[in-house]
Amino acid sequence: MQNWNLSPAAVFAASPLVPVMVINELDQALPMAEALLAGGIAVFEITLRTPVALAAIERIAKAMPEAMVGAGTVINADQYDAAVAAGSRFVISPGMTPSLLAHAAKGSVPLIPGVATPSEVMQALEAGYDHLKFFPAEANGGAKALAAISAPLAQVRFCPTGGVGPNNVANYLALKCVATVGGSWMLPAEAIKAGNWQEITRLTREAVALTQR
Repeated sequence: MQNWNLSPAAVFAASPLVPVMVINELDQALPMAEALLAGGIAVFEITLRTPVALAAIERIAKAMPEAMVGAGTVINADQYDAAVAAGSRFVISPGMTPSLLAHAAKGSVPLIPGVATPSEVMQALEAGYDHLKFFPAEANGGAKALAAISAPLAQVRFCPTGGVGPNNVANYLALKCVATVGGSWMLPAEAIKAGNWQEITRLTREAVALTQR
């Protein structure tokens, strides 16, 4: 069984909304995180899709100890280890492989694996994982599909991500199986490029208001 220093339940409970942060320039890391925090979000998923992602995780984790900084788009054991070394307190994957599940189970921080089907949920449960990412949520049938998948698998809690936004977030949060949602609509690329952090704080406040149950 996992011996993580933080439970996946604690990660999900920390915020009703997990912002998916794609950081292209290292200098954007702290202002972006501070803008989100000012808007009411203190959990950050920084995707490993850019060359500066690990450095951004390290910078935010050191500068903002009050926040819960994690890594997203982690697809193998080496990336899991690199994310942990950079200061990630949790790790999220778009999917799952037996080797990643086994490696993370022996690691120090929780892994939230991605699933899209009942069989994948069952495989995750067999490996000891019951807090999962439903991805890509909208492309896989949205809240209706997740409701159907979760019905016979009621012990699992989900973070739907992928196509979640202001127009459909309420549909996901209405489901008992959904503990939090992932999204990036409060982080428009134009605002980030322009350094318009006040706009990101405004959009974050609006997003947090939408996710109040």
